[in-house]
Amino acid sequence: MNQHLRSDPVPFIDLAAQRRRLGQSIDDAVGRVLAHCQFINGPEVTQLEAALAAYSGAKHVVSCASGTDALQMVLMAKGVGPGDAVFCPSFTFCATGGAVALAGATPVFVDVDAVTFNMDADSLKRGIVTARQLGLRPKAVIPVDLFGQPADHETIGVIAAAEGLFVLADAAQAFGATYKGKRLGTLALATTTSFFPAKPLGCFGDGGAILTDDDQLAADLRSIRVHGQGSDKYDNVRLGFTGRLDTIQAAVLLEKLKIFDDEIAARNKVADRYAGGLGNIVTVPRVAQGNSSIWACYTIRLPAGTDRDAFAAALKAQGVPTAIYYAKSMHQQTAYRAFPVVDGGLPVCEMLSQDVISLPVHAYLDEPTQQRIIEAVRGALAA
Repeated sequence: MNQHLRSDPVPFIDLAAQRRRLGQSIDDAVGRVLAHCQFINGPEVTQLEAALAAYSGAKHVVSCASGTDALQMVLMAKGVGPGDAVFCPSFTFCATGGAVALAGATPVFVDVDAVTFNMDADSLKRGIVTARQLGLRPKAVIPVDLFGQPADHETIGVIAAAEGLFVLADAAQAFGATYKGKRLGTLALATTTSFFPAKPLGCFGDGGAILTDDDQLAADLRSIRVHGQGSDKYDNVRLGFTGRLDTIQAAVLLEKLKIFDDEIAARNKVADRYAGGLGNIVTVPRVAQGNSSIWACYTIRLPAGTDRDAFAAALKAQGVPTAIYYAKSMHQQTAYRAFPVVDGGLPVCEMLSQDVISLPVHAYLDEPTQQRIIEAVRGALAA
């Protein structure tokens, strides 16, 4: 490989490579929508919901306009509001806690596990005590399947059942992953996901879905996503909003779903190569036994004392992009500082926010390019 090729920037997520692979099938799918002109609730939306249900094993799939809308719709359907406490990990994207606050409830931030980056069950237990001490009603828990790996759903489910909470699983980054051999989608009352373009299963805009086995919840969600309508669309029976998935996005997702398992397998090969090439100099992510990840992100922890900004700059100089998810945990962000945290604080969240950094990962990352990334990482740490 010549020096010119080695200096070409590496894409962090290569949507163009996937676009080339799908080629005419995407054009044809969008063309069918342009031909029938049913841009809202067209036949592709129903087809996608059925395909996602078959894929996940969930009885119902309710598509919607974004992963954030998915969370909000479930909270609305369950009547979550002022005085209710909803437990969220702080080390995650802000949509998780933001949806709770927008519902009028109180997000109570709990800590995460240092190895999996997912919700720590003991911290959740303490968080429930903290909420009650503050006079809040514990109502729900939102475990996040961060970076593509499932949370400890069994343990969290047992705690939730004992405390009378419902579980809303946030699988925005992990749809397609498995927990103890089962695909995400049936492990909680409701599971939400996102089809944001950067996600392993992403559309060409915003999109999301809710998966559930609960008939009544599914019916309520379908009403909420169209202004709360009942049998007569001008007699709305509950509060709702416009949360529909566009037909064109559903058409795109139907084509992408056909190659999704193949892409997940390719992502796992990329993760294995990273682990082999970097496992002795950084802390590489580890998947809990019995689970699988879809590797929405490949997030490493840098050695103690490493200047993360200098490390990122050294990689950038070689055409290797990085990203930091998340430089501030939610409880450290301006909009969320006033919300309660579990008694004892969130030391792991704060530690991760200081030392994590994510490397390029996608299904089309070939071995020579990945080796270039690995060499850049090793060189930056040796410098």
